[in-house]
Amino acid sequence: MSINKGTYILSRIIRFTIRTGLKTRKLSYSQTQFTVVNEMKDTTQILSQLRKLMQQPWLPEASSLSAYIVPSDDAHQSEYQCQHDERRAFISGFDGSAGTAVITLDKALLWTDGRYYQQAEKQLDSNWTLMKDGLTTTPSVGAWLAKNLPKGSAVGVDPRLFSFRLWKPIETELISAECSLVPIEKNLIDEVWGSDQPPQTSNSLKTLDLKFSGLTIEEKWKIVREKLDEKNSDVLVISALDEIAWFLNMRGSDIDFNPVFFAYLIIRYEELVLYIDDKKLPQNFDQHQSENKVKITIKPYASIGQELCQLVSTTKGKFWIAPTSSYYLTALVPKSQRHQEITPICLLKAIKNDVEIKGFVNSHVRDGVALCQYFAWLEKKVQLGEAVDEISGADKLESLRSTKDNYIGLSFATISASGPNGSIIHYHPAQETNRAINDKEIYLCDSGAQYLDGTTDVTRTLHFGEPTQFQKEAYTRVLKGQLTLGATIFPAKVKGQVLDTLARKSLWDVGLDYGHGTGHGVGHFLNVHEGPMGVGIRPMPDDPGLQANMFISNEPGFYQDGEFGIRIEDIVQIVPAQIKNNFANRGALTFHTITMCPKQTKLIIKELLTDLEIKLLNEYHKLVWETLSPILQQEGDSFTLEWLKKETQAI
Repeated sequence: MSINKGTYILSRIIRFTIRTGLKTRKLSYSQTQFTVVNEMKDTTQILSQLRKLMQQPWLPEASSLSAYIVPSDDAHQSEYQCQHDERRAFISGFDGSAGTAVITLDKALLWTDGRYYQQAEKQLDSNWTLMKDGLTTTPSVGAWLAKNLPKGSAVGVDPRLFSFRLWKPIETELISAECSLVPIEKNLIDEVWGSDQPPQTSNSLKTLDLKFSGLTIEEKWKIVREKLDEKNSDVLVISALDEIAWFLNMRGSDIDFNPVFFAYLIIRYEELVLYIDDKKLPQNFDQHQSENKVKITIKPYASIGQELCQLVSTTKGKFWIAPTSSYYLTALVPKSQRHQEITPICLLKAIKNDVEIKGFVNSHVRDGVALCQYFAWLEKKVQLGEAVDEISGADKLESLRSTKDNYIGLSFATISASGPNGSIIHYHPAQETNRAINDKEIYLCDSGAQYLDGTTDVTRTLHFGEPTQFQKEAYTRVLKGQLTLGATIFPAKVKGQVLDTLARKSLWDVGLDYGHGTGHGVGHFLNVHEGPMGVGIRPMPDDPGLQANMFISNEPGFYQDGEFGIRIEDIVQIVPAQIKNNFANRGALTFHTITMCPKQTKLIIKELLTDLEIKLLNEYHKLVWETLSPILQQEGDSFTLEWLKKETQAI
């Protein structure tokens, strides 16, 4: 049944709540913002209100602001936000997950990357100029401000919403132009938004059993103490929500699709202090502490600034704080007492333990069954000429996943995209943009789920009719890149950026490319995008190098604007490689694919594949068949089994 975007997302929030037992806010459609890529918001009035506020004297040294920066971040520098923190979307009308707005007294500009060029062009009204971040012709935010503002200008930003890493280069560029970057603690967007701004979510938490987490808090704390010793630090300040959730073996639902909760954590040798609304704590919190052999001190969420100041005044040693933490928190610690580096929890979380590894593999098998059931169902619907569209298709896929063991909810809003919608890299279906899935257009489906034992993210591209020769060539070249990267052997701790070209070369050979990264880390029943490692053209400043038992995505693509999109995505585990030499005992690594779902062979031009690539594809399909067919046979699902057999035939 075709349902509107509000029903589509809200139904998933409700299902997530039922399955986890977590308390979530009650939403009406008028309170909820949904991605509608062709809907343009008139921002004239709210920009006028903001500019009036900018002209007030906010600081003694700045009688008014010449510009105001509105980042995407919340106070924890999260990739995705709850509705309360969607300030950039409110002021600009653009609601992609990445972007920075800059408002001067006569201009409004929006920087975003290649994933969102098309979406931003459709959502920004005539008040705004799109700055295509990543193009050589596009200046950075700091460079643009330094060039276009008069000397003596003050640029304001909420210091809680800007990481220290982002703050410093912009500050440096502005100082060189005799301008200044000033922290404005009263958020001006909140002032304009007023009573219509949704409240910050504060939902109940759920503890994660040791059979899923693999390590107790006590065991994690012991490792962190050792890392503090290595860096001669006394205090570790944690603001990243996924790090807090992982360390404490708890999960929440304060941000849709991301099982995290708003909190801060300070770790010392003898004390764990959690800054949180204590009403959110689970009923079994005392038991949870006992089972994890720790005692956690609880203090109010809003007191983190005051408490950190007090701790600084009584502590002579170093404070370990990540450069990705907010400028506000970082500035509370004197420079002489800072140790700035990604936290040890960030890396511990990225390298999965034995229990997490087992859960990842098992959850991807169950997820693979659901995907095969969906694609078999979808192909039949299209062949019979029965009505199915992007929204009803996504809804069907979610319903199939919901029957699997340990299912919690989606890991992101499903990208169910037919025809030209597939060329919008992070498209999500809406009633206003909903297209039929048919046998005339390519269908791209990028989806994932949260299970108690793992997080999934998978993309498949299909055509249920006769694809064009160009579509087949583009698909084959994307597949060549994916197979090549997936089979690569590389030295331990090589940076992910080094491998990116391997996935793009076949496309580059004919002048094609894609405007997003090739691989991102994946959390364990946590955020679907996880650092600090990744594979992409841009350098990742905190990438510690690829290491065994990290899990990342392998997802090259190609997008023909206004026509179609192609992406093939698997999750891969980094594992030791057995080769003759061992990089001078540095260690050899490779990838093992854990995603279990066929890749459509009718879109392949076999002559473009090498013998090795054909062998790799056939071996993968053999593994998928041998893994999933016994489960489908046991379930008595002969319909999906027949489809799976067809789709995994060797070429």
